[in-house]
Amino acid sequence: MEAFQLITVRIVDTDGATGVGYTFTVGHGGTAVLALLRDDLADWLVDQPADEIDSLWQKMWWRLHWVGRGGVASFAMAAVDIALWDLQARRTERPLWQHLRETIGWLNPVDHPPIVTPYSGGIDLDDPIELLLERTRGRLESGFRAIKMKVGRPDLAEDVQRVTAMRELLGPEIPLMVDANMRWSVDEAIAAARALDGLGLVWLEEPTAPEDWDGHARIVQEGGLPIAAGENLHSVAEFRELITRGGVSYPEPDVATVGGITPWLEVARLSAEHGLPTTTHGVHDLHVQLLAAIDHASFLEVHGFGLERFIAHPLAISDGQALVPDRPGHGVELDWDRLAQHLEAYPKTA
Repeated sequence: MEAFQLITVRIVDTDGATGVGYTFTVGHGGTAVLALLRDDLADWLVDQPADEIDSLWQKMWWRLHWVGRGGVASFAMAAVDIALWDLQARRTERPLWQHLRETIGWLNPVDHPPIVTPYSGGIDLDDPIELLLERTRGRLESGFRAIKMKVGRPDLAEDVQRVTAMRELLGPEIPLMVDANMRWSVDEAIAAARALDGLGLVWLEEPTAPEDWDGHARIVQEGGLPIAAGENLHSVAEFRELITRGGVSYPEPDVATVGGITPWLEVARLSAEHGLPTTTHGVHDLHVQLLAAIDHASFLEVHGFGLERFIAHPLAISDGQALVPDRPGHGVELDWDRLAQHLEAYPKTA
């Protein structure tokens, strides 16, 4: 796997309260995101009203729209927006999930966070079957009660064999998802979905190119399996196309790449309007708060790209449930000293 690049934002208000946000890239693009933050947003954000988060998000969108409307601009905006929501929730001394339920009009306040069900998986497409099953046993022993595995082997029969072996290991009760990481054409994805139908899968994830709305709709209609998609979409507009065209069963927004908590909630609202459960991609320490804030939450993907090494209180899993932190804000406390050991210099040129 290529290098994981973490880009962080700290916002301090006039009272000294602090909010932290972050985004990530894998392999490439991190310096582009950082450049937008340092050169186009940092100075501009000074003296802006920190509590007017929706308004600030719109202003950022239009400030960057000529080079943005998604892409790396959404990554940069996400880090700022997450920091603003963290700051606001910290000032109320409430965990983010509770703050959102008591702040956002279409959400329902509750006294205790709902159950958030995590699933575990890995980059395991090339693992021999025995190694795949051995690693899965370890995930079950660590408390997970839902599993995802990769598909997309050169021979579809291999995928069927591997998924069948996994289902035999898990039994009929443990949820199982499969993820193709966009490896197939639409016709190949339909054939694969039909071949895998009958193995009790919750969903087939990212079967084809993310922007092929009509292709996704065909896979949903003709393949026979529910489809999860969205980790490679970086705007609400893209999710609106995918959802309204019937191309997804489980929308999968990533708060760190779709523009932050503000647009993530809009995608969740669109999903609810269309009767679709919302799931997540990556950054589970943030997403556990967001899934706890909505009533139509699906599974929480637990995949932090190794970020747990730099977090004071990594997400805890117990008997198939993710324990939602009750610390103020999003609850993610980064180890800045340890992160500094991996700091990449970013020279500003004249």
